[in-house]
Amino acid sequence: MTSKYHAGAACALLFLLQLSGCGGGDSAGVTQRNTPYGTVVGVDESTTKGVYSWKGIPFAKAPAGELRWKAPVDPVAWTTPKATDKFANACAQTGRLFSPGLNNRLDDTVSSTLGQTVGSEDCLYLNVWQPSATSSAPRPVIVFVHGGSNVSGYTADPQYDGAALAKAADAVVVTVNYRVGIFGFLNAASLKTSDPAESSGNFALLDIIKALKFVNASIASFGGDPQNVTLMGHSAGAVNVLALLTSPLARNASPALFQRAIPLSGGIALASSLPAGTSGVLSPNPTSQAQGAALLSNLVIGDGLAADAAGADAYIASRTPAQLADYLRGKSTDAVLNVVRTKLAAAGLSSSNPIPEGTVLPTDPIAAIKAGQYVKVPVLAGNTRDEGTLFAAFLATPSLGGLSGRLIDDKTFFSIVTKNNPEAPPTTSVEQWIPAAYLPVNTPVTGFKARIDVLTQNLFFTQRDSVLNALKSQQSAVWAYQFDWDEMPKPFDAIFGASHAFDLPFVFGNFDNVLFSNVINTSANRPGRLALSDAMMKSISAFARKGDPNNDALKTTWPAWPSKIVFDGTQTSATIAVK
Repeated sequence: MTSKYHAGAACALLFLLQLSGCGGGDSAGVTQRNTPYGTVVGVDESTTKGVYSWKGIPFAKAPAGELRWKAPVDPVAWTTPKATDKFANACAQTGRLFSPGLNNRLDDTVSSTLGQTVGSEDCLYLNVWQPSATSSAPRPVIVFVHGGSNVSGYTADPQYDGAALAKAADAVVVTVNYRVGIFGFLNAASLKTSDPAESSGNFALLDIIKALKFVNASIASFGGDPQNVTLMGHSAGAVNVLALLTSPLARNASPALFQRAIPLSGGIALASSLPAGTSGVLSPNPTSQAQGAALLSNLVIGDGLAADAAGADAYIASRTPAQLADYLRGKSTDAVLNVVRTKLAAAGLSSSNPIPEGTVLPTDPIAAIKAGQYVKVPVLAGNTRDEGTLFAAFLATPSLGGLSGRLIDDKTFFSIVTKNNPEAPPTTSVEQWIPAAYLPVNTPVTGFKARIDVLTQNLFFTQRDSVLNALKSQQSAVWAYQFDWDEMPKPFDAIFGASHAFDLPFVFGNFDNVLFSNVINTSANRPGRLALSDAMMKSISAFARKGDPNNDALKTTWPAWPSKIVFDGTQTSATIAVK
């Protein structure tokens, strides 16, 4: 048994003895913990939620000013106990439906800040939830990476609150902020340094690695086992989990950064490694280079330093890389994002994702897996049946029909889903949301459901199959689930169904105060929702403990991929079957 196991066990023993250093004693001491940078004091939520929580623990300095577009560095140590009782800033981003609005939470200001800069570059913080019940052994650790297309998202989003999952899974849950968008991924020639990892442009991945190192060094103080860490992420977070699964930095890390992986609704393939006509989540290196060049060129033109692209090229050529780096780091957060929103978006260069440059991420992650060059750990993947309904506007892509599947804008979308009364007769209709060309929704081939099935296959299922088949060629410990639950009021059962992210309330046990609460929740479906959520959280608990999701709550055996478990249910009960 290693010294780290001894440290975790010692902490648990002291907790049992009610000594303040590991959680006992007076009301302040019960949540006092040590980290490599100083002591933190959290919140005792044992009587209300069955957990202790710490929100806003810094794991790196603010990556702003001269630290913008650099690898994360240690935060400044503190000498007096730091109160960690509220979520820290969201990372800088352009407001979207899954952004924080003005108050770092889900409220009406989300609607008024759509398309505007929100958040802050001072954002590298994480949050921890520890079950308050005593434990004789260190608990497994679940580190969650949020979604948001790698351009938005934040850990203060109420759907990611870790209290219910920590208690249900009897695990320590951690959620991590990381740089998003152009601040998290930028391949710009003038920013290259002697550090290959920093020069990769994959700053967001470096942030997550930095957070995992913090977890490895600190989590025993919170009752967690640093040698049993499950890295879980959703959507863009799943993309980043899979990126780290294939990253040489993670593969060569000692001690290991994580021992299990749960990617939910994400992939890691280039289009070149998928069937023709399928969208790859990763762009080839030249695309990221073009984005970096376009950002600099448009900033130069916007500042009046050149009249056009040719003049910008001449101006840039007359400056040293150091001068250009200083120039980029001197621009305001809003100025950078405004160029992304306008100039780069118009050129098709506004999206962000991991950059397959060869140092932090292999040039072909799927090929790396097939060659055995990845972090070989048990993997549990998840997808929803109707992933594509949340992206119905993508049906405007010519290859998918050329007509958007969504009639309303994001502001109207937000208003309808947040103000809906699920217990009352519907106040919106399918016809308000979906173009007539896709109605009735169940029409074969041309109907909304048929077109969404094609979109879901293109964006999600092909990506899932690519990575899971590659993993299966190297290891047996690969599992998958499909989430089919759609027991929601009309017309949302047709508009959304089992949509992208609709499994998250079940995974985290959070149904209240989330974006789709008034779409999903009714008093009639509450028994079925809670039963299905319980089974899903117990499956995650089993996987986090032993690398295998099988558990008694399933009432069936969960076979390895390519089979999968289907999580479904009625208004009153869970329905779990093998497919």
